Amino acid sequence: MENIFNKYRTAVILGMVAILGFFLSAYVVPEEEQVVIIRTGNPIGTVNTPEGDTGPGLYLRVPFIDSVRRVEKRLLDLEMNDEEVLSNDQQRLLVNAYARFRITDPVRMVERAGTTDGVRTALEPILNSALRQELGRRTFQAMLTAERGSALANVRANLDRQAKQYGAEVVDVQIKRTDLPDAPLQSAFRRMESDRAREARTIRAQGSRDAVVIRAEADATAARTYAEAYGKDAAFYDFYRAMQSYDKTFGAAQPGETPRGESSIILSPDNEYLRQFRGGR
Repeated sequence: MENIFNKYRTAVILGMVAILGFFLSAYVVPEEEQVVIIRTGNPIGTVNTPEGDTGPGLYLRVPFIDSVRRVEKRLLDLEMNDEEVLSNDQQRLLVNAYARFRITDPVRMVERAGTTDGVRTALEPILNSALRQELGRRTFQAMLTAERGSALANVRANLDRQAKQYGAEVVDVQIKRTDLPDAPLQSAFRRMESDRAREARTIRAQGSRDAVVIRAEADATAARTYAEAYGKDAAFYDFYRAMQSYDKTFGAAQPGETPRGESSIILSPDNEYLRQFRGGR
């Protein structure tokens, strides 16, 4: 065995070195990534770029000399925190927006920003500035209409021009939320509550006034009707009113009425109240 090992030792060592060299030089590029090959700090090639000739797969590099910088090929998000923006009608707004971009020139990205996080850091203030400029030209009400789409298109175009110097392309810019700050918002709520309360008081006052007018008109109509009826047949009207009075005084309680207590009334037969019992004389 020792003789055999000595005989093939060189071949075994060369095979082990070859295997080790392969593992040190081989790298796999998946579909969702693109790669920049860097040698002594300078990019010398790319793999699986949008406009390149190579695709995903297994590749080799020079060990210890070449390094592989992997860059995301899919869409990336740029989130913007709530920023206070002054609209054209002097409304202070809290705007929460985001942008989506992709890396189209990974070599330039590596040279200018280093990583995708570096691109985000560079584009965030540009997005804030572009939003401030566009929203500052428009009123708060305009941002609730179709004009909002035009404003965002302008923001995307401005941001895309700046992103090209970092090897990126801005695909979309959207506003997730546009709110009033807490203090003005509470003030607006209080103003709305006071307006509604004042409107309610006005409606109640108008209703009370209309009720008084309606009751007065009804009473006047009733009085006129009674007067006309009394004028047509005064004797019958006197008889009718007397019968109503007798019913209230001497009659039993009707269903739904409070039971009447027992009472005794002593009247002279010649009393005026009982005249209808004497034939109205």
